[in-house]
This record gives sequence, C-alpha cells and structure tokens, in this order.
Amino acid sequence: MIKLRPTTAVLLALGALTYTAWALEVVLATDLAPAHTYVSELAARNQPHGTLFRTTDLLAGTLAGAAGLLELLRLPSPGRWTRAGWAALVLFGAATAVDSRLPLSCAPTADPVCAAQERAGLLPAAHSAHSVSSTVALCGILVAMLALTLTARRYTPRAPLARSGPALVTLELAATAWTLAAIAALEAGHDGWGLGVAQRLQVGVIAVWLTFLAVSLPRPTTPGVRLRIPDVYDSHRTPSGPGDARP
Repeated sequence: MIKLRPTTAVLLALGALTYTAWALEVVLATDLAPAHTYVSELAARNQPHGTLFRTTDLLAGTLAGAAGLLELLRLPSPGRWTRAGWAALVLFGAATAVDSRLPLSCAPTADPVCAAQERAGLLPAAHSAHSVSSTVALCGILVAMLALTLTARRYTPRAPLARSGPALVTLELAATAWTLAAIAALEAGHDGWGLGVAQRLQVGVIAVWLTFLAVSLPRPTTPGVRLRIPDVYDSHRTPSGPGDARP
C-alpha cells in the first residue's frame, strides 16, 4: 500500500518542461545548425546563451532526480522493477545535473578549430568529462523508461504511460541508435547523418515520456483517500486469513 502524493507528478512535469528548453533555439540567435549539432553545444561555454541552457539542464536534472528519490523513499517495499525504475530516474537526474556543470568548452561540430583542439586533447578536462556524464544520463533514462513502462502496463493498464509507453520506448531506442550511428559517421569523416535531428528526437522523446509518467501517477479522487496498489512482482503474496489484506 502506498500513500499517494501529487508532489512527484509536479516535479516530473516541471522536469519535462525544463528538459525541452533546447527548443528555444528556434527563437534565439545561437549560430548553430539544429540539424547538424549536438544539443549540448547550445550550453557550451563560448555560446551566447550557454548560461541559460546550462541552468535549465541543471533544473531538469534536479527535478527529475528529486521525483525519483521521493518515490524511492516513500515506497515501503517496492517490487524490483519499480525500485529499479525510480533509482534509474535518480541516476538520470543526477547525471544530467552534473552534465550541466561539465559543459563543452566550444561547439566541435560547428567550429573546425574547436574540433581540432578536441582531437588533440587540448581542451579542459570538463569538456571530455561531459561525454561521460551524458552517457550515464542516457543509460539511466533508458532503464527508467523500460522499468516504469513495464510497471505501468502490469498494474495500471489504462494509464497513458501503459498505452503509449511501449511506443515511446521503441522510438527512444531507435533515436539512440540513430544518434550513435550519426556520431560514428561524423567521426569517420562523413556529414553526420542528421546528428542534430537524431539527438533532438532523442531528448524530445524523453521529455514526452516524463510527461506521460507524470500524468499516469494514480491520484486519490477524494481528499484523504488512500489507494491500494500491489507492488511489482509482489503478487505471489497471498492473504493468510479472511481479514488479512496485505499488499
């Protein structure tokens, strides 16, 4: 049995909103081509709006991580997939926040000098560390999406996440594969295969999934009502007597 709180839903919704701040490049003068550049290059230290994008990344990571941590702390005996999903969301949030503190020094896909310095290892350590924190964040959100979508489908089949989650997970995996292939093509000297489009699709799907997760969290219909929801993979427990209603 869990006592439902709307706080998690609010944190997730705000996290999803701030995670889409990169879309402001449509109205801001960034001098970066969205179809060919990394999203993280918007937050590079030498970019005119870098502070804005670093701040929104920090907020997005903090909000998503706080939502996951809140759920971990308040679930008395969660199933393994539930716990894994929320823990992975905490990892995603923490890595995203760290990512914002380890920005790129410049935009290697748009600046040949920056790219040459990157290949020669002449840029600050934070520039190289950025790829590590980004990879950790991606791994965290992929696990969270898989685990919590499975949870939703198992126990709340009518929830938006249960209905749309599998399609979003599939799209995210496809966008990730496209992004990795585009990076490999770029490093091999090709034009990047739409790297910017692939990565923007990747982060956009994450924001949509966070939104679906937020609106799928069950809420009591009457103040003070407590909903009884079985924990994932705890279905093997059976009541020991007529009055035993253990979850």
